[in-house]
Amino acid sequence: MNKEHVEVIAPFAQPEQLYAAVDLGSNSFHMVVVRVSAGSVHIIGKVKQKVRLAAGLDENMVLDQASLDRGWNCLRVFAERLQDIPLPNIKIVGTATLRLAANADVFINEAEKILNHKLNVIDGEEEARQIYLGVAYTSANQGNSLVIDIGGASTEVIVGNDMNPIHLVSMNMGCVTFKERFFADGNISEQAFENAIQHAKSLLEPIAEDFLSFNWQQCLGASGTPQAITEILVTQGISDSIRLDYLHNLKLQCIDCVTIPMLDIDGLTESRRAIFPSGLAILIALFETLDIQEMQISGGALREGLIYGMLDNMQQNDRRTQTLEQIIDRFHIEAEHANRVKNLSLTMFKQVQKQLELNKIECEPMLIAASMLSELGMHIEYKQHHKHGAYILSYLPMVGYTQQQVSGIKTLVQSHRQDILLTAFESFHPDVRNALQVLTRILRLACILSIRRKDHLLAEFDLKTNSEEWVLTFPKGWLKSHPLIDAELANEKWQQHKVGWKLECN
Repeated sequence: MNKEHVEVIAPFAQPEQLYAAVDLGSNSFHMVVVRVSAGSVHIIGKVKQKVRLAAGLDENMVLDQASLDRGWNCLRVFAERLQDIPLPNIKIVGTATLRLAANADVFINEAEKILNHKLNVIDGEEEARQIYLGVAYTSANQGNSLVIDIGGASTEVIVGNDMNPIHLVSMNMGCVTFKERFFADGNISEQAFENAIQHAKSLLEPIAEDFLSFNWQQCLGASGTPQAITEILVTQGISDSIRLDYLHNLKLQCIDCVTIPMLDIDGLTESRRAIFPSGLAILIALFETLDIQEMQISGGALREGLIYGMLDNMQQNDRRTQTLEQIIDRFHIEAEHANRVKNLSLTMFKQVQKQLELNKIECEPMLIAASMLSELGMHIEYKQHHKHGAYILSYLPMVGYTQQQVSGIKTLVQSHRQDILLTAFESFHPDVRNALQVLTRILRLACILSIRRKDHLLAEFDLKTNSEEWVLTFPKGWLKSHPLIDAELANEKWQQHKVGWKLECN
């Protein structure tokens, strides 16, 4: 049994502040422990074990003894952690395999003895609802959102708006059950992929029109296969959403490896190797049937939904705002100046948005966050604080932002001063790359214009641009009477010139 990602609970946490959610999935068993402090939720411990419960189902839907033992052994690890948490603050659920298993009661009876807590097997719709809530609490949704979670034995598809799931289904197809059906001999062939994809499509077709009719604005993948694919893309130097052409390329990489034991793709972890082709086949079917153009990774899923469901008295404020406020407070960023830079950046953004055809929904959240966190690295030191800030953002959880948005924010912070490195943008999709370069130019100018850190000293300006040149115009004589900013802008003009960007300041 493979135990992963185990952390130690902080000794100062008070029992009444601790909550735990346990998700007994068909592929993995997960436990997350959080501490609630000052209205914020902080993860302080995670345990994950690959149990692959669904692999123990025989043709009569009976779990074999080996899979029962794997599950119980995992729960003995969980049980020790749960002893320190008040019983009302614990929620334990079982999902698809325990819904399907004819002898689920055998597993559940022993599990409840081990855990000293009731285990609820939730139906597919409730699982889908909890997944959506976990995604919604940790991601800032814009308009209707399509949420997809590929589990070991079931796949949940949900469309919702903000905190409200609107339409949801749970289907009996998952990466473990599809592996046992289409890749059981360990061979990875074009035909095996085609059989898996076509079967998944046949299950999706009856519900596809219902989801397409909602005209959702973004698609979010919750953990599992989407997360594994994102890790592969990042390892291979691609900072982008999941797109269908990437999925087909990964399918070819799998086929080239011939067998599952020989499956070797940069960024694919050993723990996901066996079920990766089957999960990939399901995701390809979802993309093609639901006409998904791109998928972002969400910050949460079922476990987060269970946690926040126990905290229904918490204030439902904007998750992004709360995240930025917490980081500003934690790293002693001067909040007044952070807002000053943000406001200047947004003013410039509004002046160039239509001229450059920028997508406000995609660009504005990244620009706001980067502006407010541009001085994050000063927590370490001033001279290289843009680099220190980017480093901190590489490891800092940012609730309310997708993984690609966090990568964009990190790149903006890294690029907001000193030399401009175009290599920092190379891993992004061309559309995203171009937008980030525009946001970088805006942020650099905003930081220069606010250099004296006083609102009443800010200049009135007009920013006009085309694809070739940016022109920043001030009131007559203003630059001459502010030699510091004039000198900074002259240097900035040179920095941009070195990478082929044209800037004029009048």
